[in-house]
Amino acid sequence: MAMNAAFGEMVGSGTISAPGPKKHTTQPIVTGSSVLGICYKGGVMLAADTMLSYGRMAKAQNICRLQGISHTNTILGGSGEYSDYQQILKILEEKSLEHYTAQEHEGFDDDEGEGAIAETMTARSIWNYLRVVMYSRRNKFNPYYNSIVVAGTDTDKDGEPFLGMIDLIGTTIKENIIATGFGSYIAIPLLREKWSPDMDEGEARALLEDCMKLLFYRDCKASNRIQIAKVTKANGVLISEPYELESSWTAHSAIPSSTYQEGDGGW
Repeated sequence: MAMNAAFGEMVGSGTISAPGPKKHTTQPIVTGSSVLGICYKGGVMLAADTMLSYGRMAKAQNICRLQGISHTNTILGGSGEYSDYQQILKILEEKSLEHYTAQEHEGFDDDEGEGAIAETMTARSIWNYLRVVMYSRRNKFNPYYNSIVVAGTDTDKDGEPFLGMIDLIGTTIKENIIATGFGSYIAIPLLREKWSPDMDEGEARALLEDCMKLLFYRDCKASNRIQIAKVTKANGVLISEPYELESSWTAHSAIPSSTYQEGDGGW
């Protein structure tokens, strides 16, 4: 006699199988490393590498962790569990489309037969919405294992650059410089030292590349293959193709000269 074990009914000869406990993710599995963000004069810029790690193993080398949200002037950067980041992107795409179509429908003019331009979700509103999403998941003891960086322009404040971060328990930060993951320890000191509110786009990019290079040297889960993304009021969202930073592992100070070695300088 075989019955449905999922409902704790009899299976086989007189045995009862109870349903198993509901299982939640207890730790991230396939993860991305640091995401860096910086505000500069006229815009905001993000940087992230393209590597995903499975524990300490480099699982994938060309995965984009900087994504734009449709119908908005916003970029999302995610570190932590990549599948959770994909789910967050899916939620935001659905919410953005719902908001955009609702605004477009409400602004339709029946007399002239022309639709008004729909207002899109701002970076600040997406940041606030994600705060609720992350906190709600945390309260269910099944959080999204991510730190999410939100970058964009705030249409409510005449295109002012916006940069914020949300962690896995719903804590939010709004700052001119932001780093997640190992970058919050390694890159933040350099960003604080070199950042200025009137720096231009070229200076901002050079600073982010220096920080990403530093992370490549110091973080075993980082890569020198990176992407840069920027948001400006004039040009909207632009995300670069992946490219590799120049690096050198030569450390002359750690190599003793054979002049000071005894004998022939061999081992």
